[in-house]
Amino acid sequence: MPRTGSAVRAKSIYSVHPGVQMVQDWILRLSQKTGRLLDEWVDLVKKDGPSTEKERREWLKKEHQLGTNSAWWIAERAEGKGTETDDPERYLEAAAQYVEAMFRGPKAALRPIYDALLRLGLSLGKDVKACPCQTIVPFYRQHVFAQIKPATQSRIDLGLALKDTKPLQGTAGGNTRLIDTGGFAKKDRITHRIAITKLADIDDEVKRWLRAAYELDA
Repeated sequence: MPRTGSAVRAKSIYSVHPGVQMVQDWILRLSQKTGRLLDEWVDLVKKDGPSTEKERREWLKKEHQLGTNSAWWIAERAEGKGTETDDPERYLEAAAQYVEAMFRGPKAALRPIYDALLRLGLSLGKDVKACPCQTIVPFYRQHVFAQIKPATQSRIDLGLALKDTKPLQGTAGGNTRLIDTGGFAKKDRITHRIAITKLADIDDEVKRWLRAAYELDA
């Protein structure tokens, strides 16, 4: 039986990604819908399926009429990958590794900025969760309301879910640093971003927009 996140969250500053519960639910439903347990699907793929992960995905969809997500996840498991996506403790271990990898090497100088933004996001409320992925660290309340992304070796983009907010004036009366990404028109969660290249960039304007995004997701 998959482990729950309640016992492991205290070990990490991060929270279990909502997608972990989704995969757990999928595993529980898989045998009901298909007549095979996940391990049985993996054994079948290894025994009768093609040799590559990509071919296995297509084989599962074509020969066994599985949906895209099911085919993708089963093919991953057959390769020995993806176990962190359904186990809270493994996910939290992987989450810390994702962050280490993001800020290793040429992007190592961005780590103090990341740490400051992480603290700022988590300070907004007890209901805030930071759930790292391989290339970004999203903040959740009810949904993703912001994300930290090391965009280049010298810049972090703080992405914000601000719906159709029009960036007009900054807090000091000059032009705002808030950039409309076009996300609202594309129906993306993240609609705006602010470029941050140094700790001093995490100023009152950044704090104001981050709180606005948090409050919009109440």
